[in-house]
Amino acid sequence: MNDILEQALLYDFYGELLNEHQKNIYEQFVLEDLSLSEIASSEGISRQGVHDLVKRCNKTLSSYEAKLHLVEKFLAIKEKVHQINEVLEAEQTETGMLIESIKKISTEILEEL
Repeated sequence: MNDILEQALLYDFYGELLNEHQKNIYEQFVLEDLSLSEIASSEGISRQGVHDLVKRCNKTLSSYEAKLHLVEKFLAIKEKVHQINEVLEAEQTETGMLIESIKKISTEILEEL
């Protein structure tokens, strides 16, 4: 998984555990894709200060994931639901009604995640 996607997932799951200042800076860097210089200029802090804060947030969020494994579980469940859908696609001609019901359920599971 690429770094930006991993950072975004970690933030989605654990971002509320950061303080407001950390969330603001981290969102600008990861979600809005602003450069360190752009963030530093808008926040009135040094580029190095932004870099250190983002690095510290990454470490904090990764630490939460190492303890709780929520992102790991989410990705595993998502993969299993995709596998269910692939199997159902292959078997669709035999039991159409049952397959559609299972597809609907798997879609709902994905939406709830």
